[in-house]
Amino acid sequence: MAPPTRKSQPALRRDFFARDALSVTRDLIGVVLLVDGVGGMIVEAEAYDPTDPASHSYGGRRTPRNESMFGPAGQSYVYRSYGVHWCLNFVCGGGGAALIRALEPIAGLDAMQARRGPVKPNQLCAGPGRLTQALGITGALDGKPLDRAPFLLKPRTGTAEILVGPRIGITRAVELPWRFGMAGSRFVSRRFAPKIG
Repeated sequence: MAPPTRKSQPALRRDFFARDALSVTRDLIGVVLLVDGVGGMIVEAEAYDPTDPASHSYGGRRTPRNESMFGPAGQSYVYRSYGVHWCLNFVCGGGGAALIRALEPIAGLDAMQARRGPVKPNQLCAGPGRLTQALGITGALDGKPLDRAPFLLKPRTGTAEILVGPRIGITRAVELPWRFGMAGSRFVSRRFAPKIG
């Protein structure tokens, strides 16, 4: 599926995110994400729900780190994972979130390459830490609205064949098939089992 290219295409509005995390995350596959004009098409994302023990909002326990998850749908939740790299999430309705795991780079490749170093194009944004590094995302963007600069999200055009599988790098609720990816993409962080959801 080709990424949207028409400049007249409207950006995603906040009401897109005011739904459960599973629906939003599935619908994010094929959406174009730009941060200050740098980014690409979302090809992999994971859903996290407040009823899910792997979610930072599980049990309703608020901390300075996860405060953005309890804010309005349609804002960012950026946190540092294991004290090493930043992770970008989109806050969904009811305290859920979609973790953005991988992009197919389409805009600002020179900037991404400068930030990431000499890596292959399919490794620029393959994984949440690589993605945030390539797009220049830090904790300074935590809690920012997704319908305003520096973010720009363009809806996918056409349909996408979506693969479903278990999430990566968690120790709780590992059996839940809440990871979604674009079939045939060479830009995902890890291959999916050959089952279409």
